[in-house]
Amino acid sequence: MTSLITIEQSKELLANPKTIVLDATIDKVNQKIDNSHVKLIPNSLFFDIEHNFSDHTTSLPHTMIDMVNFTAKAQQLGINDDSILIIYDRWGVYSSPRAWWMFNYMGHKNVYVLNGGLPAWESNGLPTVSEHITSNELGNFEAKKQNNWFADTQFVLSLLPEKSTRIIDARGKGRFLGTIPEPREGVRSGHIPQSYNIPFEEVLAGIYMKDTTAVKETLSSLLTQEGLNIFSCGSGITASVLALAAYEADYKNIAVYDGSWAEWGADSTLPIAIGDESL
Repeated sequence: MTSLITIEQSKELLANPKTIVLDATIDKVNQKIDNSHVKLIPNSLFFDIEHNFSDHTTSLPHTMIDMVNFTAKAQQLGINDDSILIIYDRWGVYSSPRAWWMFNYMGHKNVYVLNGGLPAWESNGLPTVSEHITSNELGNFEAKKQNNWFADTQFVLSLLPEKSTRIIDARGKGRFLGTIPEPREGVRSGHIPQSYNIPFEEVLAGIYMKDTTAVKETLSSLLTQEGLNIFSCGSGITASVLALAAYEADYKNIAVYDGSWAEWGADSTLPIAIGDESL
């Protein structure tokens, strides 16, 4: 089974008592989720990316917490080392891949993203509830960082001369080219020099991620099988959508630039490019 699962595959996993369901929904940029009429997959725990699983000692929106804190927060959700995790979000496929990437980075392998998320669940006529559950027991999960999944600013900067590395930006074309302003105050327009643009929507078909054949067609001209593929976006969320797509398309060397453009674009000492012209 791949990391991206269908409703039918999720039903099979839900029959296993080791399975835990995580709702990893966050608001989109300029679009908030409707919390007035909450619908959830039954027995969902809330994987709170915005608060519990982001580092608030920085000014950046969604950077990873450290290994010790991740272990503690995951244990509070009742997650064990042998837990099977089904992660979804209420948009379709948006923030759930970020949680998938976080668990892979922290060394947990049995992690799956529900393709289509809650909308797919509902469209199959399956029941929903209005509240998350909470865990009554601490899990025994222990994070073990897999650094090959992670990229920071200095690592990305050091790889810019490397022709074998591909930096892929998941933001929209206007933000990538610098023709429209960034939504975050104090962040420059443009992109990392020598990076490429694949807006994350290009691997999606509505609420679903496209099938593997279509994803491969989208990614094949820009990604590398030999070198490292580093995915970036505004704050590390939609970069993870492309990372999951690349994983499903059998690319092995995958990393997410955690700070993404929120970090790079705010640092005036770092080089940027606008259009095709490096500055």
